[in-house]
Amino acid sequence: MASRTPSSPSASALERLLGEVRQCRLCAERLPHPPRPVLQLGATARVLVAGQAPGRRVNLSGIPFDDASGKRLRDWMGVDTRTFYDPSAVALLPMGLCYPGTGPGGDLPPRPECAPAWRAALLAQLPRVELVLAVGRHAQAWHLGPAARATLTETVRAWRDGGPGLLPLPHPSPRNNRWLRDNPWFEDEVLPALRARVAAALARPPTGNPWP
Repeated sequence: MASRTPSSPSASALERLLGEVRQCRLCAERLPHPPRPVLQLGATARVLVAGQAPGRRVNLSGIPFDDASGKRLRDWMGVDTRTFYDPSAVALLPMGLCYPGTGPGGDLPPRPECAPAWRAALLAQLPRVELVLAVGRHAQAWHLGPAARATLTETVRAWRDGGPGLLPLPHPSPRNNRWLRDNPWFEDEVLPALRARVAAALARPPTGNPWP
């Protein structure tokens, strides 16, 4: 499947693109289950959660972050469930749209074919995003590019370098409980800034276009 070219956002264009995405079979032979792209987009979303890939539970429900990770992420952001699942406010777009399966250390990385095929076109449908939350190393590599540090810890610790419109985060999975214990500065320094930026982005009328 060829990469998609970004187009001018409109309700009909977004609906058509989402229809194409949900029919994608690009990685079908490499997935443990039939493809089930899981994402949430709305043309007026002001906050973008750029995650990794759906987990096993999310693959079953078809609802992004429908698990313990999502509960923690909503707490980090300071938003309730209704706001989080409002596509006119929050976009949920992982690097890999389908559940990649599980390996010895947990869920496998996002399939590498997915983002080059779809991400630019999907981001082009989000012209009013003011804040990108880059969750995990794969999302940080895409959204920060060369500014991403050698490790996730270094990247998150340099969270101020992303400017007001981008904030790198660790994955909110319970598997990261030890990381959170070992890095108390994240709760002390990053979470207050995260909640303030999310609240400000959602409170302002949607404006701007961060995508080149």
